[in-house]
Amino acid sequence: MLLFLYTNFKYNQFFFKTMVKGYILYQDSHIDEKGDSIIELYGRLDNGKSFKIIENRFKPYFYILDLDFEKAKKIYSKAEYENTNYKNFKDEKVVKVSFQNYKIQSDIRRIFSDNNISSFESDINMVNQFMMDKDILRTFETESKFEEGKYVNLIFVNPDLKPAEEFNPKLKMLSIDIETSMDMKKLYSISLVTDDGFKKAIIVSSKEWGDSISVETEKEALLKFKEEIKRIDPDVIVGWNVIDFDFNVLRTKYKKHAISFDLGRKNEDCTLRVDKDFLKDSTADFKGRILLDGIHLLKSSFIQLDDYKLGTAAKEFVGDDKLIGDDNKGADIEDAYINDTQKLIDYNIKDSELVLKILEKTNVFGITLKRSFLTGLSLDRVKASVASLDSLYIRELHKRDHIAYTRLFASKDEKTLGGYVKKPIPGIYSYILVMDFKSLYPSIIRTFNIDPLSFTKDKNNKEVVIAPNGARFKNEEGILPSLIERLWKQRDIAKKEKDLLASYAIKILMNSFYGVLANPACRFFSVDIANAITHFGQFLIKLTTKEVETLGYKVIYGDTDSIFVEVNAKDIGDANNKGNEIQKFVNDFFNEYVKREYNRENKMELEFEKIFKKLMMPKARGSEEGSKKRYAGIIEKKGKDNLEFTGLEFVRSDWTEVSKTFQLKLLDLVFHDKPFDSFIQNFVKEIKEGKHDEDLVYRKALRKDVSEYTKTTPPHVKAARLLDKIDSNIIKYYQTIDGPQPIQKLTSQIDYDHYIEKQIKPIAETILSFENKNFDDVVQGEKQQGLGSFF
Repeated sequence: MLLFLYTNFKYNQFFFKTMVKGYILYQDSHIDEKGDSIIELYGRLDNGKSFKIIENRFKPYFYILDLDFEKAKKIYSKAEYENTNYKNFKDEKVVKVSFQNYKIQSDIRRIFSDNNISSFESDINMVNQFMMDKDILRTFETESKFEEGKYVNLIFVNPDLKPAEEFNPKLKMLSIDIETSMDMKKLYSISLVTDDGFKKAIIVSSKEWGDSISVETEKEALLKFKEEIKRIDPDVIVGWNVIDFDFNVLRTKYKKHAISFDLGRKNEDCTLRVDKDFLKDSTADFKGRILLDGIHLLKSSFIQLDDYKLGTAAKEFVGDDKLIGDDNKGADIEDAYINDTQKLIDYNIKDSELVLKILEKTNVFGITLKRSFLTGLSLDRVKASVASLDSLYIRELHKRDHIAYTRLFASKDEKTLGGYVKKPIPGIYSYILVMDFKSLYPSIIRTFNIDPLSFTKDKNNKEVVIAPNGARFKNEEGILPSLIERLWKQRDIAKKEKDLLASYAIKILMNSFYGVLANPACRFFSVDIANAITHFGQFLIKLTTKEVETLGYKVIYGDTDSIFVEVNAKDIGDANNKGNEIQKFVNDFFNEYVKREYNRENKMELEFEKIFKKLMMPKARGSEEGSKKRYAGIIEKKGKDNLEFTGLEFVRSDWTEVSKTFQLKLLDLVFHDKPFDSFIQNFVKEIKEGKHDEDLVYRKALRKDVSEYTKTTPPHVKAARLLDKIDSNIIKYYQTIDGPQPIQKLTSQIDYDHYIEKQIKPIAETILSFENKNFDDVVQGEKQQGLGSFF
């Protein structure tokens, strides 16, 4: 690494110059006292130093039509007007209009709009404009002067930034957790655990304890916490429910004690936006740092749990328990603080440790970091699929001398078509092949050049691809197909290198593009384009079914991107051979078909995914027709049979454990051709005898405050209203003869008939219907037999 020393005699400061790479963790902007826009970028360099970049030369801008130039200049002459080679989607020439700051930009945009002057890309944040213009996603390189900083190691002013290959920025991570009294009026302790081995709890106590820093008062604890944050200087702060609870409580405490809430890398208070809607994530702004909630990280990486309590996640991924369980947690914490302070400290620290271990075991932080590299978004925004497409697409649009429309929230008057689901033929089968199109929607986009810029309504253009819904696309390589092509190659490399994080992150991104185009919040939203993808999907699955059946096989089910084929195989080897035969036949067919019909290269690939040695396709309840998206079967893995479920009670969180146990055992008997009537009879008997009480608990999530349920009151809400305190959005309750009651306040007898009728009977009848048997008759038969033997 080259290092040069400069002296600034005017300010008596030393400046250094070096070639470095950096990862941009956090971005911000403000307007200075001169009225100029200032961009600030924070992050970590490849040499481990934290940095801040100050850019004061960049001017925010938008575009207007060249036809509106003279009119616009008369309205506002202080802007900089610049001719460009850019055009809009209608191939109309545009002029770039730059402003002193983003507030003026926003004001003039409204004035122009009032005067019927359209603006383009006027909604794009100034910092994002800067990053796009530099073609920087999150990593850069620079050889620029710097000075030492107060809140960061190094400060660069107006450096020359260039895009760089991604690298591991070795971000510093801090996990925090707080403990309070049950009424949250008293702060007991704050734990701090880093990913490099530091662990301490700040405890409000007059005594000294292990692994802790004792302070006399709550105010001292808050001051010490701020001091430790500054000393550790983390890039990322994590926790569990850390925004909604921990920092929300801390913010209140800092305000109460008149202490500035500046925990970032700038002398400004941190801000929180706590959202009470369970479907929305709360957010935090800690200048120069990123705050991430472990729950949000799991959900945004599509990792599902029965509930997202820390104890549940720790048990699932780490195989460990919290030191204090959820039952009577508040009282146990208060008791520990008074009578066993060291236990509280250990508990507090372990909670922070568990968060770090969960993130490590699940790799969700690594996935999030990779998604940041891919999209150019900050770590706390990577799940924003609309913004992800914007970041990637607009860069490529500019390279093709085009600009995007300003994002408007369009109404979705016309529905988009869903995937094709072929009616299943119900039954219990042997050796069913599952043939699956690899990433069907991204493949369709690539194959048929489905792209916003390529979309045309010009019926005179003959060099087009016409989708089944009539949408037309120029037969030239579009931006979206090119983006997917690039990502596809990156994913293939990741797979070869066994980089599962990269492969998964790329898959998430590619699969998001269809949904974004169908989202009215997207600037490229188009029902025609979105429907072109799904209409092609339906057309291709139907055509695949038709071609496979010309081989003499029977397609018993199809769903969006896959078909289930009955091939009457003799054994597993025969089934494998027929699966490979179908795969080659279909892929050869589409290679020729796409070239002949569309003059395009086929990018779709049908894969022989798996064999169900046994498969049960149930009937829809109360019908002889098959039930869509519901089946179960046996898959052989490493020489062992494994049951696989889709859509059935076993995988649904709103069914009890008793139903899942019953279904698992019943299907095991069915798939191994064993009688099951007596099993059903005995299981019902055991429920009535109370032998399965622990498995009769319902678990249902509250989606809003219980007071907001006014039109209807579901059972879990009724149970929740009986609680003294609701400490989780997951309500656990029993159905009793007096209605739903939470497990913490069970006072009535469990209604066993309810569970038999609602949880056991529907599952049993799924199987019994194939033998023309009735659940009540089977159960009653056991009773009659018992009565006969009695007399």
